[in-house]
Amino acid sequence: MSPLPTFHRLPHDTFSSLLRSLSQVGSSTASEAFLKSAPTFEDIIARIGLWWEKTRAVVVVPVFKFLVALCLIMSVMLFVEVMYMGIVVLYVKLFKRKPEKVYKWEAMEDDVEFGTATYPMVLVQIPMYNEKEVCEQSIAAACKISWPSNRIIIQVLDDSTDPASKDLVKKECERWSKEGVNITFEIRDNRNGYKAGALREGMKHSYVKQCDYVAIFDADFQPDPDFLLRTVPFLIHNPKLALVQGRWEFVNADQCMMTRLQEMSLSYHFTVEQQVGSSTFAFFGFNGTAGVWRISALNESGGWNDQTTVEDMDLAVRATLRGWKLLYIDDLKVKSELPCSFNALRSQQHRWTCGPANLFRKMAGKIIRNENVSLWKKLYMLYSFFFMRKIVAHVLTFCFYCVILPATVLFPEVTVPKWAAFYLPSLITLFIAIGRLRSIHLLAFWVLFENSMSLVRTKALVMGLLETGRVQEWVVTEKLGDTLKTKLIPQVPSVRFRERVHLLELLVGAYLLFCGIYDIIYGKNTLYVYLLFQSIAFFVVGFGYVGKYVPASS
Repeated sequence: MSPLPTFHRLPHDTFSSLLRSLSQVGSSTASEAFLKSAPTFEDIIARIGLWWEKTRAVVVVPVFKFLVALCLIMSVMLFVEVMYMGIVVLYVKLFKRKPEKVYKWEAMEDDVEFGTATYPMVLVQIPMYNEKEVCEQSIAAACKISWPSNRIIIQVLDDSTDPASKDLVKKECERWSKEGVNITFEIRDNRNGYKAGALREGMKHSYVKQCDYVAIFDADFQPDPDFLLRTVPFLIHNPKLALVQGRWEFVNADQCMMTRLQEMSLSYHFTVEQQVGSSTFAFFGFNGTAGVWRISALNESGGWNDQTTVEDMDLAVRATLRGWKLLYIDDLKVKSELPCSFNALRSQQHRWTCGPANLFRKMAGKIIRNENVSLWKKLYMLYSFFFMRKIVAHVLTFCFYCVILPATVLFPEVTVPKWAAFYLPSLITLFIAIGRLRSIHLLAFWVLFENSMSLVRTKALVMGLLETGRVQEWVVTEKLGDTLKTKLIPQVPSVRFRERVHLLELLVGAYLLFCGIYDIIYGKNTLYVYLLFQSIAFFVVGFGYVGKYVPASS
């Protein structure tokens, strides 16, 4: 048995030196062991890569597959909806189902005994707000409408805050009054309710009680002289009709590329969507102008309501739920103006998208519980009119074609069938082009522009559904008339950077550009062609190089 070490026999200095040596040896060994066990940068990258591969396989790819499947379902739903509307329009055209054949209509004539007393009293409302560029032409057009002068009242509702605009409108009203036109100039000391508030206040005047019908024209609209002669007879001879709506025609459609593309979209809206609603279920969204309402139907439906920024559509829904019918006349055209500046278009599209979404949120329950309309009309209003056209169409355009489809180049495991990526959207686009055949050569530009605008619409849609943010924002669409057309500037290099740059559009453009380059390097298809062109479109929109710049008037 070996003896134990006898450290106590060693001198004190020697013992201390030995302990220090052993300590140094142990410390060195531990440090080396720690360094050997510590992960290197390459190890960290490898572990992150392994974690990403597992997350990608277990979470990301399944989620993307689910989103693709959801978009495919919405694509089929939208395609069926578009084809259904196409069939209805074809039926109307082939069998010449004109309104005069569906509803009773007789031309207005002076009575031998009573003269013009057989003509009903008509109120013409023209709401305005700082619109000195177009006020003269719109007031003149209304005053020239063919109707007995003692059976019509022109009511100009001016909410202008600009003294020059208000003074010009007042003088124009006085000028026509001296010529024998029964015209009134009405103002308020506030803008509560915006356009709906102005129209509501206008209906409170005592002289309105003698009127049977009210025609409404926005400040840039110029009705033909026979407008009332073509519309009022429908209301006279069909007591269940509440509204007769005309079609918009655009005097500045050829002003620039942006106005041509707007014309394509709006032509489809009137030729197809409005006509289908009128021909099948006698329901569609009132366009807020170029229409004639039966005043009793308007009052029975609750009058003008400013709970949303689409008071016109709101009134049409409430009137329909009361059992009234609406009529659209496709060949009754009223001249109007398209916004030619991009900021004006963005504001308009925000309101036109946010408003219906917010109205859907507020009225869906009332539509479901209503007992005055049939189940099929309820289904049409909820599914076709609101859900498909006001929600799904916007969500699908942006989320699928600008986010999910580009992302598939980063995830080869996620595939989109050609019929969904190409064939269905191509058929839908071609059908929409039928509404304006003269612009069919601009189809590719229209697709790129509509996709770029889908970001604005999707943001507005979310605000409307959640009732948050700028849900009640009302910006009057800028109008030029004939006075400022010489001041239009086609490009905007001198405009301040902040005024024309839109950051979100630039971010989406950068995302699409990255996906396109990635597809060129690593992809196995030609999706990069679409991605690169679409990214350019987003950059053009993001930097504000679209439409025309309107310098501030002095």
